[in-house]
Amino acid sequence: MIKLERTSVMNLENAMRGARNPLNSWSRMDSYYNEAHQYMLGPNDLDLAVRLRRAGSDHRKFLRQVMVSVDITAPLYWWKEYDTYKVGTVANSTSTMHKIHSRPFSREDFSTDHMTEQTGEFMDLVIQTLEKIRLRYLEEGKKKEDWYDMIQLLPSSYNQMRTCSLNYETLINMYEARKEHKLAEWHDFCHWILTLPYGRELIAAKE
Repeated sequence: MIKLERTSVMNLENAMRGARNPLNSWSRMDSYYNEAHQYMLGPNDLDLAVRLRRAGSDHRKFLRQVMVSVDITAPLYWWKEYDTYKVGTVANSTSTMHKIHSRPFSREDFSTDHMTEQTGEFMDLVIQTLEKIRLRYLEEGKKKEDWYDMIQLLPSSYNQMRTCSLNYETLINMYEARKEHKLAEWHDFCHWILTLPYGRELIAAKE
């Protein structure tokens, strides 16, 4: 399970102006803001952007200046793979260490959508055990051993939300590396990339 919410794409206008700096071709800029105040690439700017994107990373530096912010809720096993991307990404997460005890455990806190029925039944027992430990932790003086029991028993299917900042160049690398990954979460992530402004033309396009 993965949720991508509150997506914002920023700085496309400035990035496109910078893309024209090498040839001083600002007079050919034809992009504009529509009635919804979305920045729309005109034919000249889109043609240039696509050509630079396909020319390779040395030529598409402007895509590093197109910023994306998004809230992602995903299981810990997915975050472990996401965390291989250290360049061009920033993330602030909800704190498992400090807030794991703050609300009851339930099935909705975990990604179990691909579990078999038998495994799901065992998962329910794990969740019930986590909840018993949580209540004991709160009721018996917040003992450190109870806190460790929760942290170390917590399955990697536990969902965590992070506010992430990325750029289009980083998303190109992620899309190419993960679009055929076996995890369904990566397929959903790559589909989200295609919904970004000019995602198909500037991120998913072939070099």
